[in-house]
Amino acid sequence: MSDQATMTAKPIKTRGTSPRTRAREFALQAIYQFMVGKNEMSSVDAFTRDLLGFSKCNAEHYDALVYGCAREASELDTQIARYLDRGWNEISPIEHAVMWIGTYEYLHCPDVPWRVVLNECIELAKTFGGTDGHKYVNGVLHQLGGSLRPNELDQRQGKKA
Repeated sequence: MSDQATMTAKPIKTRGTSPRTRAREFALQAIYQFMVGKNEMSSVDAFTRDLLGFSKCNAEHYDALVYGCAREASELDTQIARYLDRGWNEISPIEHAVMWIGTYEYLHCPDVPWRVVLNECIELAKTFGGTDGHKYVNGVLHQLGGSLRPNELDQRQGKKA
């Protein structure tokens, strides 16, 4: 696809990377192309599936993230916007896409613990985003996770007491 948006990233670590982590990495690339390139998700999906290493990701989780984020973009933005301290135009597309992934997982993947969602998104932002973008992603998703999954947060805080 000649009109695909491209994203420059640091090399992805592959040794010891779980299939779900890989799914998130490929989903981030697809969502970025969807957001920035304004391409149809089916086209972006076909392009992403042809990328080297895709066969090692959890395709079911990838599908859920990619199509779920595209389908629920407006709702995800509404959830995220409650915790933003700046306009969307001041947030990079990478951090925006990472926050979509985290918010989608908080809402629709109860099998993924709150802390795992947060840590995975921080790592995505560190790998693909700007120098300090992961700090902003952390701040927003930490607050959002507490709001969307208060029982998990309460249980975690109970262990510390």
